[in-house]
Amino acid sequence: MAEKLAPEKRHDFVHNGQKVFEWDQTLEEVNLYITLPPNVHPKAFHCKIQSKHLEVGIKGNPPFLNHDLSAPVKTDCSFWTLEDDIMHITLQKREKGQTWASPILGQGQLDPYATDLEQKRLMLQRFQEENPGFDFSQAQFTGNCPDPRSFMGGIRSD
Repeated sequence: MAEKLAPEKRHDFVHNGQKVFEWDQTLEEVNLYITLPPNVHPKAFHCKIQSKHLEVGIKGNPPFLNHDLSAPVKTDCSFWTLEDDIMHITLQKREKGQTWASPILGQGQLDPYATDLEQKRLMLQRFQEENPGFDFSQAQFTGNCPDPRSFMGGIRSD
């Protein structure tokens, strides 16, 4: 049932008309997907994840991405992998349940409607996590959705 509440589609981060990466999020993490350029050996890529900063590029060249993150991450739980010409970066949110409007601070923000949809989906994920055995995949909110991070005393850590 929880898989029914997973992100249905990825968001595109576009800069100057070119897709830089795709991304999605869950209660606990933000995932970035970067299509790698052809004819570059996978070992030439590098990714540095810091608490509030991300740097991605090809060794010996200026970074492709060199930006502050929208919110802090847990560096010891964040990682990156390469598979089928895609770099997948998993950023573990420091504050579980926080809704990110964009992975990059101040750039590529989701519009208010898309942000509201993300918040609603994360709230349903939280309900599903806290109430196993119940199916919230068809549940809907009317009006404003509460913040999944702080609603009713906040997210339990047990």
